[in-house]
Amino acid sequence: MLVVALIYLLLAAVGAIGDGFKVATGDNARELFAFATNPLVGLMIGLVATALIQSSSTVSSIIVGMVAGGLPVSIAIPLIMGANIGTSLTSTIVSLGHVRNGAEFRRAFSAATVHDAFNILAVLILLPLEIVFHPLQIGAEALAGLFVGDASVDMKSANFMKILLAPASDLLSASTSWLPGTLWPGIALIVIGIALILFVVSAIGKVLRKVMVGRAQRIMHASVGRGPISGMASGTAVTVLVQSSSTTTSLIVPLAGTGLFTLKQIYPFTLGTNIGTCITALLAATAITGPTAELAMQIAMVHLLFNVLGILVIYGIPFLRRLPPLMAETLAELAQKNKLYVVAYMGGLFFVLPLVMIGISQI
Repeated sequence: MLVVALIYLLLAAVGAIGDGFKVATGDNARELFAFATNPLVGLMIGLVATALIQSSSTVSSIIVGMVAGGLPVSIAIPLIMGANIGTSLTSTIVSLGHVRNGAEFRRAFSAATVHDAFNILAVLILLPLEIVFHPLQIGAEALAGLFVGDASVDMKSANFMKILLAPASDLLSASTSWLPGTLWPGIALIVIGIALILFVVSAIGKVLRKVMVGRAQRIMHASVGRGPISGMASGTAVTVLVQSSSTTTSLIVPLAGTGLFTLKQIYPFTLGTNIGTCITALLAATAITGPTAELAMQIAMVHLLFNVLGILVIYGIPFLRRLPPLMAETLAELAQKNKLYVVAYMGGLFFVLPLVMIGISQI
């Protein structure tokens, strides 16, 4: 019952962000995000935001709400890609728990950074393709049309969701109606929506961990070592169960550190977490009704397609498949020799480099 209540709050929060952007910007949302028209800036903003919040589920839900409020999908796509890289910081932090034991730390750090390496490689390959040919935007648009169109024709789910969320929407709007003008009530709704999402994603993770972590661990032990397909499927299943890729990687990295699983077994499992974490954005998109419902579903589908296509391209091609483990093992060997590499890597990749890139792009 608590999970159901929290999911309702999540949907209401995403709706509040969309409503807030509409109220605050009117028809000027595109101008509001003109600074992010450079895909590189969008990528870096998504990366830093997720690294700070430590939850791609939260950031992707916020992005869905922003798209519903007028953020162009073409700008939102690099934000989603950046969020995919930013979320892998969590597993890297978890690996630091083994820092006192050299061999354990090397295994744990390589298991954590293989996630980083894969996500970075996926962005390096797919972002240029997206800028030139728009495969994710076109594919997601087609899928969103099918899902939203079928739902509205056969089940009238858009109207159902609007009715279901109306009490929460009215309450949130009323709580900001005393503010002057249209800008401040809109900003207040956005802030409330983001705060609610932060609370809900954290709370639902804690609740589901209590209920599901034992089951999640059984799934991992039963299927991680059985081959790449089984590993990916279990990574997806566990992440859907606990609603957090951060939790999933927090469970698996210590097992790699102790030597229970090898990097070869961990690698496909972490790819499965990328797919499992998309469920939150898809769920958030169902909160959006009206003319922007299809756009909200489209950006949620972009998140899913990006991760699926990344796996098909990188893991499907033997040469590319070997690159993330090679990068992770090399970095882990350096980190074992000198812990300054760890500080330089985490600070540089997730904070310094993005901020420098944003600064350069604005010159």
